[in-house]
Amino acid sequence: MVPYANRRQAGQLLAESLRHLVGRAGLLVLGLPRGGVPVAYEVARALGAPLDVLIVRKLGHPHHPEYAIGAIAIGGVRVMNAEAALGLRPQEVERIARREQEELERRERLYRGNAPPLLLHDRATVIVDDGLATGSTMRAAVLAVRQQQPAWICVAVPVGAPDSCMALEADADEVVCPARPTPLRAVGLWYREFFQTGDDEVRQLLAASRLAQEPAHDGPIRS
Repeated sequence: MVPYANRRQAGQLLAESLRHLVGRAGLLVLGLPRGGVPVAYEVARALGAPLDVLIVRKLGHPHHPEYAIGAIAIGGVRVMNAEAALGLRPQEVERIARREQEELERRERLYRGNAPPLLLHDRATVIVDDGLATGSTMRAAVLAVRQQQPAWICVAVPVGAPDSCMALEADADEVVCPARPTPLRAVGLWYREFFQTGDDEVRQLLAASRLAQEPAHDGPIRS
């Protein structure tokens, strides 16, 4: 049986496994665009925490783009899977990395606009994606966040490969993954609907989360 109807439902169910974080001081949720943002939106809403994005780009194999040979993130972070990259020339890897760096910067401008990223220093941070296959993208995300000296890092995904989840326990302070099938095969197989998340949806969810975090007024504002 496929455990999740779609990303939004996956986020709601994932939030149930994170209820112990409700009320934690300085809590912040980071979604990995694009597919991780609908999941992260539901988590942030359930926990009453602000939502931001963390731009990370997978380095896909030149002959099999869905197969990650590594990942890059803000702050010059690069994580490589030496076994996956075996046989590739350094020039090929650099060409892929340059292309993904350009896309990373494009998304940073598109999703943030003029809004600065939320500060992570001394905050309890939950990094959310829609699933975990090789783990290279999430590991790059954790290392990028770790550079900003948060108080604590939790990796949270609805479904993930057991080996990848275990490996991330060395980088994060906590790993929450309710479904760990063996074999995973592909993250999308564990959702009944796994349509591509668009840029507009990411921007809309970020805007909705920011609006929900704005303090409510008890009455009309008078001049």
